[in-house]
Amino acid sequence: MATLFFDLDGTLTDPAEGIIGCLRHTFETMGIEDVPDNLNWCIGPPLHESLASLLSPDRVDEAVTIYRKQFSETGLYQNQIYDGIPDLLAGLNARGHSLYVATSKVKIFADRILERFDLVRHFTYAFGSELDGTRSNKADLLAYALAETDTRTDDAFMIGDREFDIIGAQANGIASIGVTWGYGPLDELREAGAGEIVRSVAELDAFFG
Repeated sequence: MATLFFDLDGTLTDPAEGIIGCLRHTFETMGIEDVPDNLNWCIGPPLHESLASLLSPDRVDEAVTIYRKQFSETGLYQNQIYDGIPDLLAGLNARGHSLYVATSKVKIFADRILERFDLVRHFTYAFGSELDGTRSNKADLLAYALAETDTRTDDAFMIGDREFDIIGAQANGIASIGVTWGYGPLDELREAGAGEIVRSVAELDAFFG
């Protein structure tokens, strides 16, 4: 049986309303008006990285503080489970696969989301970043997760919707599966070198069937 590491945002749940709303709240609070209309590209990368591309370096920490306060109070609940995900996870559990979450999101937030939407019961553990940014890079996160779970690389898969998931998997010598229902364009997954690309939850289920 395989060990499966799932990304959270854009793979298990659609977090757009909460993440984008909290970003806009952050910029409004800081008095920043020159903000792109489309912020969907911010779903997936580490928060510091996204904010650093939009703000001057001296304002990033301030923005992170404002964002996290808003996200912890309202944003993390403005989220939707993708159709079919609970049944997918239950089926994978029943077949004996070991399931983990591997997300660049701060672990305490990831845990609350999994609990809120009753997904936590499907996973052995959720690996996430720390508040200081430690393990926000997906390659570092997966290296840590593989070591903590004593997982053989030839038994592991990273499943996610962005290039960061694919690159992180490659850096650790594990297989990768790109999913197209999230926020990474198909070309992004291809160019990153995804080992497999699936276009639906049913297709992902069949892959491990």
